[in-house]
Amino acid sequence: MESIKADVVVLGAGPGGYAAAFYAADKGRKVLLIEQDNRLGGVCLNRGCIPSKALLHATKLIGEARESAHRGITFGAPQIDLTKLRTWKSGILEKLATGVATVAKMRGVEVLHGRGYFENSTTLRVETAAGQQHITFAKAIVAVGSKPAMPKAFDLGNPRIMTSTEALEIEDIPAELLVVGGGYIGMELGTVYAALGSRVTVVEALPAILAGADPDLVRPVARYAEKAFKEIRLNTKVTKMATAGKQIKVVFDKKEELYDRVLVSVGRSPNCHDLGLSNTQVALDDRGFIKVNAQQQTSDPDIFAIGDCAGGLLLAHKASKEARIAVDVIAGEGGSSQDIIIPAVVFTEPEVAWAGLTEAEAKEKNIPVQVAKFPWSASGRAQTFGAADGLTKLIIHPETERILGVGIVGHGAGELISEGVLAIEMGATALDLAEAVHPHPTMSETMMEAAEVFYGHSTHLFARKRPE
Repeated sequence: MESIKADVVVLGAGPGGYAAAFYAADKGRKVLLIEQDNRLGGVCLNRGCIPSKALLHATKLIGEARESAHRGITFGAPQIDLTKLRTWKSGILEKLATGVATVAKMRGVEVLHGRGYFENSTTLRVETAAGQQHITFAKAIVAVGSKPAMPKAFDLGNPRIMTSTEALEIEDIPAELLVVGGGYIGMELGTVYAALGSRVTVVEALPAILAGADPDLVRPVARYAEKAFKEIRLNTKVTKMATAGKQIKVVFDKKEELYDRVLVSVGRSPNCHDLGLSNTQVALDDRGFIKVNAQQQTSDPDIFAIGDCAGGLLLAHKASKEARIAVDVIAGEGGSSQDIIIPAVVFTEPEVAWAGLTEAEAKEKNIPVQVAKFPWSASGRAQTFGAADGLTKLIIHPETERILGVGIVGHGAGELISEGVLAIEMGATALDLAEAVHPHPTMSETMMEAAEVFYGHSTHLFARKRPE
């Protein structure tokens, strides 16, 4: 076949890859988007963010129905049809993937399905169903994402030992489920399976779940999990797994137990192997991630990398932002990821979200801050949701009064955090938040009232005036 020429070739069609391809096309570049899966959207759309949130929403209804009894509204026991649940979830994914493909076509982005391999710094070979296709490019953006990590000691080839990919298929509802890892994925999927009826045990090697979030934001999640899950074990390591008939024998530090299924959620590893990167000047770090600078440039001047494969926070919205930075740099318009605020959201029950400087980071780095907290027990809207255990906190510079960080735990925290991101990015002060009129009754008021706490005059919470 005759080689295809492209201004920009994007390897990987996840939330970073397709965002880069679309943005480059908007800037008038001839773009070729390479994706080895049949559907666009990458892990996030097909095997991560979207299916997990669909299942979290569906199973949350079970808890809401159960909890409505104290309001005088009762329902019978839920009847769960896993086939319909999977079909509903798959329908969402198909619709979104079709939408991405449609937008690609409308923008004039050519999509080529196959696995890409760099032959050199300006040539990509793609193995397609129709045979090999060669692409020559001026610039390339690598956005191949990551995959669930599976330690060799756990990789027995037994389908009862799952990563998030298999767990999202909900093949059955195991009576006893072990979740190895108390991070984002483990806690979210543990919540799904617990709502469906599994007895869930979470083991975490660290002394706390959801590492990275401030302890006061994690506490409501831990309280919920202690009720919904069979058990949470901290400072606990799994040393060995073995097949035991139709179960998995799991060996801990000093004992062994049997489980019907095990979900291993101990992190993710980059999909940077077998890409031909050794034929370019691209360098990898000791964990296999592609090294990039603040402009998303690799050590090869014609190749950029974004998203999970470039390391850092492995979040879809980070990948999308890096996509725009890379394209802006390619277009000669500048751009940098330095000091960009990337919010983190965990869709547990309740949700947790934070952005900017955390209280723990401030203590660790000896950064002087003042912390203003507004408990949701003082929020009328939170009471109507049954979400009085929530909290909104602001991390504030004591002299300039600028907002350095925001943390939220509670109903819809993932939606509320964006105001905090904007405040940090714009250099807003606590006074800016306190004086901005927020609608009543809403959860967004908690941001305003947390700022008012800083000044000692929160309407719905008695707070002593801070010392001058």
